[in-house]
Amino acid sequence: MKKAFLTATAVTGALTASLVAAPAATAASASAGWDLPWAGHHHSRTAIPFSEATVTAGADGSYTVQWKAPGVRRVEVKAGGKVVAKGGAEGRAVVTGLPAADRQWFDFDPGRGGSLHLADRLIRLEGAVNFRDAGGYRTAGGQWVKMGEVYRSDALNKLTENDLAKLRRLRVRSVFDLRMESERTKDPDKVPAGAAYTAADVFAGSGVLAAMPRTPEEAAKAMVDAEKAMVSGEGGKAAYAGVFRGMERDRDRAVLFHCTAGKDRTGWGAAALLTALGVPRETVMSDYLASNDYRRAANDAVLAHLPAQQAAVYKPMLDVRPEYLNSGYEEVKARYGTFDRYLNDALSVTPRDLTQLKKDLLVG
Repeated sequence: MKKAFLTATAVTGALTASLVAAPAATAASASAGWDLPWAGHHHSRTAIPFSEATVTAGADGSYTVQWKAPGVRRVEVKAGGKVVAKGGAEGRAVVTGLPAADRQWFDFDPGRGGSLHLADRLIRLEGAVNFRDAGGYRTAGGQWVKMGEVYRSDALNKLTENDLAKLRRLRVRSVFDLRMESERTKDPDKVPAGAAYTAADVFAGSGVLAAMPRTPEEAAKAMVDAEKAMVSGEGGKAAYAGVFRGMERDRDRAVLFHCTAGKDRTGWGAAALLTALGVPRETVMSDYLASNDYRRAANDAVLAHLPAQQAAVYKPMLDVRPEYLNSGYEEVKARYGTFDRYLNDALSVTPRDLTQLKKDLLVG
């Protein structure tokens, strides 16, 4: 069977007639990470004592909050200005009874030092399953990536009016579409009113298109090759350079970038951002692999409609795997030597640009 093959993102879009409802939110590990801008919260450079902090929304409307703040005697967690949990240097609590909200935000107050303003990473939408916040991670230097400033997603063509209204309330001002022209034509984006839309085709002119893989091994190799093209292909360099420029320019934020499944082209974009900000590699990998959780129901639905042999070939293209992302980092090393050189030479993110981006997107 011959088909145009771009990467699993395009294949997923072609196979999935309709998106399956989003799975229950599961927050990726924040044991180490990066900071992204938080609207109006904590723009000072006060040291933040938290080494870990997460919010995980449950399917029943509850929220699990967890934290570690070595050396801190007392931590209070507030929602809507009211204390909903408290404890010592390490704690976990399940919070119930909160009013419905687009996103439920929690303030982690350590009593001394900077506090954190966090929400569950997943944004629950009717027409997308992998729309999530790129922030909420701790950098190697102890700062945190702000939440509510940069989002990553799968395709937007199935967004409902309720979804678009929610994105307006979340201040989504800039949308970068990383898909091919054929994908954009077949399933055009729905974007919130007033948001600027930019087509940023990662694979433009790359020659990544090829025959459909015939074995699971060929499929996995195709994913690795596609990842490398994201890094060194002319289309990838231009697309991700545009996304970085958009994040730097749009001080009103929020910025959203997406592809079809929100895991490959979008996955490298998120990895590049987090790596640039100083989030540890293992945290970046956890964020990348989280697409397997968020997309599990949708992917299972696709595979269930295929013969077993064909499903075995498609599964590596629906997955995200460590070797896929690692091949991107390996391509950076082979072509540019260091990640800073990749940012500067391939994406035109100068040291000065990076300093400003960190100033905007990191807290602590």
